[in-house]
Amino acid sequence: MGIISSFHCVGMCGPIALALPIHRGSKVRQIAGLLTYNLGRVGTYALLGAAIGALGGAVLWVGYLRYLSIAAGTLMLLYVLWPARLDRVLKVPVFWQKAVARLKSGMAQHLQSRKLSGWAVLGMLNGLLPCGLVYLALVSSIATGTLLNGAAYMFFFGLGTLPAMMAVGFFKQWFSPALRSRMRRLTPVLMAVAGIWLVGRGLLIQLPSPFLVSGTPTELPICHGGAASFSK
Repeated sequence: MGIISSFHCVGMCGPIALALPIHRGSKVRQIAGLLTYNLGRVGTYALLGAAIGALGGAVLWVGYLRYLSIAAGTLMLLYVLWPARLDRVLKVPVFWQKAVARLKSGMAQHLQSRKLSGWAVLGMLNGLLPCGLVYLALVSSIATGTLLNGAAYMFFFGLGTLPAMMAVGFFKQWFSPALRSRMRRLTPVLMAVAGIWLVGRGLLIQLPSPFLVSGTPTELPICHGGAASFSK
């Protein structure tokens, strides 16, 4: 998922990597700067995955994951088919717009930094920017069901985007605005594939048996007396 999302990342977040003030130093410093920035971004993904994975552990047993997956996939397909109409219906709340504005302001300040610590913070803030494919990965991480597994899922998702984002920063002369624009056009295709995958996964999720508690069979009363053991 991370590798597929790289095409979207290059188009949307590539300009940030290109704007990093690292190209005046040595090759070693360039690599260190790009790694620091991108690992900061991956670290934020892992923290978000830990939170969502822990939440997944709480709701998975109720069977909510199935409906959440179908709803998320359907919403993504609707956005691909009717983006303008959906934008009119789903307006971004004012508080969310203000939060994103503050986030971008903080990123602009750290973009001028000449220190690795500043680039790490820039990457961490970048990981919080609204992104449909990151949200998709987070929805998927709910299925892991634990804090550690959710963190690992999002960490490897971030690592999947690392090669392309490192290439953007290191070989900036290859990634012209026209190339990034063409890569950005793949986003609807990726969202459609991901939406179909989420809907399919939701339909295939098996709801837990109401007679199965903590993985052990329970006793079912029989009208004629006695009890029978029932297991899934």
